[in-house]
Amino acid sequence: MAKSKGSKKKKTDAEPSIEASMDELQEIVQVLESGQESLEASLQKFERGMGLLGVCHRQLDNAAQRIEILTRIGDDGAIRTTPFDATTTISRQQNSAAETNADDDNAESSTLF
Repeated sequence: MAKSKGSKKKKTDAEPSIEASMDELQEIVQVLESGQESLEASLQKFERGMGLLGVCHRQLDNAAQRIEILTRIGDDGAIRTTPFDATTTISRQQNSAAETNADDDNAESSTLF
């Protein structure tokens, strides 16, 4: 998720909301699944759908960056927060399991001799 600031596109006035993008994507999928469009029209709809998908991903990435998690209230009564970790729970669990397995492998190999 680490992207350079220069490569990020900012939301413009012409960019639809995520809700509007999702609604249009749903319509595009229904049309494509119906098979009633010509190949050229289907390709144009597919391209539009991919563009809308990019809009959704950008807006979700921006939202994730804005989220902060409440961690505790300090002695002075101020709320302490930490930045949102955008890594999925599954990825964190897999990384944790891999580290645990590596530790177990090291422990086992040291007891063999």
